[in-house]
Amino acid sequence: MLIPIGHENMRGRRWPVITIGLIAINALIFLGTHWTISDQSPKAAETKVHILMLAAMHPEATMPPDIEKFVRDFEAHNPSIWKQLQTPHRNLQDPWDARVRLMEEPEQIQAEMDSLVQQYQDLQQESILERYAFIPAHPRPLTYITASFLHSGWLHLIGNMWFLWLAGMLIEDAWGRVIYPLFYLLAAAVAMQIHGWSCPGSIVPTLGASGAVAALMGAFVVRFPNVRIKMAWIFFFRLWRFNARAIWLLPLWLLMEILYGSLFGQISGVAHWAHVGGFAFGVVVALGMRYSGLEQKADQAIEEKIGWTADPRIVTATELMEKDQYDGAIASLQKLQAEQPDSLEAATLLSQVYWRKGDHPAYRQALLRLCQLHLKSHNPDAAWQEFQEFLNSGGEKPPAPLWLEMCRHLEHTQSFDRAAAEYKRLADAFPHEKQSLLALLSAGRLCLKTLHRPSDALRFYTAAEASPIPHVERESNIRTGIRNAQIALGMPVMPESSPSKP
Repeated sequence: MLIPIGHENMRGRRWPVITIGLIAINALIFLGTHWTISDQSPKAAETKVHILMLAAMHPEATMPPDIEKFVRDFEAHNPSIWKQLQTPHRNLQDPWDARVRLMEEPEQIQAEMDSLVQQYQDLQQESILERYAFIPAHPRPLTYITASFLHSGWLHLIGNMWFLWLAGMLIEDAWGRVIYPLFYLLAAAVAMQIHGWSCPGSIVPTLGASGAVAALMGAFVVRFPNVRIKMAWIFFFRLWRFNARAIWLLPLWLLMEILYGSLFGQISGVAHWAHVGGFAFGVVVALGMRYSGLEQKADQAIEEKIGWTADPRIVTATELMEKDQYDGAIASLQKLQAEQPDSLEAATLLSQVYWRKGDHPAYRQALLRLCQLHLKSHNPDAAWQEFQEFLNSGGEKPPAPLWLEMCRHLEHTQSFDRAAAEYKRLADAFPHEKQSLLALLSAGRLCLKTLHRPSDALRFYTAAEASPIPHVERESNIRTGIRNAQIALGMPVMPESSPSKP
């Protein structure tokens, strides 16, 4: 299974408030509708199937115009299924089917049809899916939009919202807070319509944001083709990480959707052609935005609103990076850093250039520099993200002072187990540095007072006592830690020696 876990450009010029809002709306609607839909769906589906079966077996039964249209549309688009329903000797489907086959009187059959129609009309008034999901056989205008805010389950919701976050945050940053939501809603409607064209007689409700999200992916591949997407591949309970440019990865996903749509259609339960249509719509709109000049106007409007203009060397380096001229971009950014050593923009862009160039040692050093800058600007959360990326990219021994700060950040965020483990790794990596002693004492304190692991605490305090680093001023803390750990373990404790008198 392939899962995107991020990409190299996870920052924009402004908070992606529209994307966050869309995710929040989807989550709230899911929490408000999921359990009701789960209760209503089986009954609604059963009633519609029974109407079709009875209409096929007894075409003389009369129905209201709307139900008649629903039945005739299904018959026109699914002739093979309709013929099977008309066969008198087909297999029984359920107890209702067995009961209806015994009916011979026209009055009984019409009464049964009237009862089913009444049930269906009642369900239409109550059923969330009937009112707000997109049903190709009888679509309603409102459902082209509302269906994209409904989801069938937790995994469906989480998957769509994660893709929405990864692609939407950058599209919003590029197109602004007016064009972006209009594009999203229009893409949702287009994707639903293309799905409707692919299976016009389907009575299965279609729901989910994946069509609109696919449009964001199509726009992403046009707008950010060279951004490297970080992927995780889970195979036989093992995890591999790799990176691929959007221009290669996303079209590959599109080809897979075309393949699945061609082979399986609706059998898989996934609206593959909605994904294909949404993706194509996103590509077309992104190209139109670029060549019409609308994208440049939107970018200029955003720059004017935020009142910030990038250093010319940042602009130059960005343009060189997009053209794969990495050495020129690095030279421009290094000059900027020499003049402005605390520039977060230069450090961030430099890390991206090293990553695209494939210079992994330089990339890891750039990440460490970013950690230091974030700590200096009192943003430990951002510093931890860069530090985690340093570790994920193969970094093993960050500078001891920076490592200690990251350990303290973990402890501050109550990630106590991880903090204790990182303290130990730091102490083992730099046994002759002052930070090693501080790490051992911190790990001992955590294990004794917070994690309730006195045996580990005793081991850390004993290691601190044996440390080659001078620790006279901390000797009392070490001895107290050893004593408390021994007491917690029920071990005999030697009385502390009294100071000698002159």
